[in-house]
Amino acid sequence: MKNFILTILKTIANNPEDIVISGLFGKQTVIFEVRCNNDDMGRIIGKSGKTIGAIRTLFSVAAARQKRKTLLEIVE
Repeated sequence: MKNFILTILKTIANNPEDIVISGLFGKQTVIFEVRCNNDDMGRIIGKSGKTIGAIRTLFSVAAARQKRKTLLEIVE
């Protein structure tokens, strides 16, 4: 799942080498924290949060296939 998110975010970002994803794994829950360059923060979040909302939807569908719940956070 981490590679899935990383692939999507790297295609959006202008500085893909600055993207770092850390994960916390529980029995049924996965939490990923995304850190990126401040210049890319707006591109990843999108207008009114629509881009990050779409990424979270894709992520939750992929996790649901593994019977897990997910949380994706953007950290400054």
